[in-house]
Amino acid sequence: MTFDRLVARARALPPQSVDLLVAVVVGLFAGADLAVNEPGYRQADGFSWLLFALSLCALLWRRRWPVAVALVTGAACAGWALYGHIGELLNLPVIVALYTVAVQGSRRRTAWAAPIAAGASGVVALTVGKDVVNPQGLPVLEMVWPLVPLLLGEVVRTRRQLLAEYAARAERAEADREREAARRVAEERTRVARELHDVVAHTVAAMTVQAGLALDALDRRPDVAREAMRTVRDAGKEAVRELRATVSVLREPGGESTAPAPGVARIPDLVSGLTGKGIDIALRQDVPASAGLPRMVDLAAYRIVQEALTNVVKHAGARHAAVSVGLRERRLCVEVVDDGKGDGGQGPGGPGAGAGFGLLGMRERASAVGGSIESGALPDGGFRVRAELPIDATPGEGGRP
Repeated sequence: MTFDRLVARARALPPQSVDLLVAVVVGLFAGADLAVNEPGYRQADGFSWLLFALSLCALLWRRRWPVAVALVTGAACAGWALYGHIGELLNLPVIVALYTVAVQGSRRRTAWAAPIAAGASGVVALTVGKDVVNPQGLPVLEMVWPLVPLLLGEVVRTRRQLLAEYAARAERAEADREREAARRVAEERTRVARELHDVVAHTVAAMTVQAGLALDALDRRPDVAREAMRTVRDAGKEAVRELRATVSVLREPGGESTAPAPGVARIPDLVSGLTGKGIDIALRQDVPASAGLPRMVDLAAYRIVQEALTNVVKHAGARHAAVSVGLRERRLCVEVVDDGKGDGGQGPGGPGAGAGFGLLGMRERASAVGGSIESGALPDGGFRVRAELPIDATPGEGGRP
């Protein structure tokens, strides 16, 4: 078992178990040092072991009362020194306690604890001097060692705070990205809805009724049929005026044009407009004019190609791209392939850096007409977007109603 696994398992233990384990380990080392008696002296007597027991018991409460535990273990350590039993490992209980004071406290508390602990250690060193069998070191050195666990605890606490802050920032950034993605999707759905409104309106139902009436009366009552067709014509003109007025209100000033929504027939113009901007785009289009594409499928195909090529030009860093539009078994297949970075334009900034939201928009458009879309990096480099849109399904079939 590696050291990292041991640390991971230790962190997974309950806090009480960790405190007990720390007390046992400290007791093994400090007890071994305490049990050693100098020749001619009986230093490890009942009083020394009592101080030892108090120190270990106090360590079990170091998380709840770190300052009190530091005072108890410090008093026990001073008691050993004043009693004449001085050992390098007898400082372990107070070292653990001082570390806990710093790691679970604040910088202000550490600043207060440092001079107090150093001063107390220096006073004990001056008091004991060299009058015991195992004398204290120099007072200056004795004042330094309590600062080591405090400094270590301060470093660990600061690092934990930084890691927590980094994690919080990452969570906030992820939440911001999700909110931004949701906002972009909502905007895209709104724009799709507006373009749907460009194509269909509530008056179409009335026009259909009038057209049916004209068809039924065409042979028997031509005058009724003519009147019905006039009604259809007038309703159509009125619907166009109402739609333009509605779109003009919905769209911001200086925004998108209120011209009729584009379709597959305008893809060559789209490709020619983007060719020459540092990229060579090849187009293969096999959709006869008699195909009779549904208006929404026609619009969705154009918008998917437009968004895919925009990602290629702006984000992919590609030099060549290929656009393919054709009919396959009553499905309109649209494919855009490039030789760029192969990340869909997302770049190092994450999903929101480039085409991440564009891919969401393309999926929304394909789903709106009951189609599907696939996108991903190619094995030899580059990126591909492929959409299949049924030309027999009604809008919303297979997707969102």
